[in-house]
Amino acid sequence: MLEQLKKEVYEANMELPRRGLVTYTWGNVSGIDRESGCFVIKPSGVDYDELTPDDMVVMDLEGNKVEGRYKPSSDTETHLELYKRYHEIGGIVHTHSPEAVAWAQAGRDIPLYGTTHADYFLGPIPCARNLTTEEINEAYEMNTGLVIIETFTKRKINPVYTPAVLCKNHGPFTWGKDAAEAVHNAVVLEEVAKMARNTELINPDVKPAPDNIKDKHFYRKHGENAYYGQ
Repeated sequence: MLEQLKKEVYEANMELPRRGLVTYTWGNVSGIDRESGCFVIKPSGVDYDELTPDDMVVMDLEGNKVEGRYKPSSDTETHLELYKRYHEIGGIVHTHSPEAVAWAQAGRDIPLYGTTHADYFLGPIPCARNLTTEEINEAYEMNTGLVIIETFTKRKINPVYTPAVLCKNHGPFTWGKDAAEAVHNAVVLEEVAKMARNTELINPDVKPAPDNIKDKHFYRKHGENAYYGQ
């Protein structure tokens, strides 16, 4: 079932090593079919060189495996919580890409310092809080998703306008309208993380970009009056 979605999710997963975002098997991509209420995700711990579209695992929104010979990604419950909460999301990516992970390990948001960041994210990339011992022991992956949702809710961040988050001491998640766009946002996030780090090395006293620059660059590509591109 969902053969076309399996192919799309497979291709999106294969883009991660091509873009230098994963080492070994440290990453996963999923994509959802809202009509069937099922999503497709990479299997756990299978080397990218060995993956095929048929290896993708089909899950329902209750966390049941519907189809697949492998176990799904260990991060499946995190993807599941995001899909259940945000119906605008069509694809999700998790990686341990080094630049974004460095900010996550530092426990810091990635500030919006310039137009590259503002072209994709309306504001800083938020860093979620640590999970408590109880949350880790009870249901680690599910609670990772719930803490991401908590972060966006408490800080009143629109997940469509800021399609990325850092999980403290862990790493980034990104999303988009489909799996391919989620990967695109993961690639941009890694570049933005690198640019922000270099910016602070050059000028430790740097301030975020002014709102007029931020808003101009974001809204010319997003929203009702966007005019960038064809």
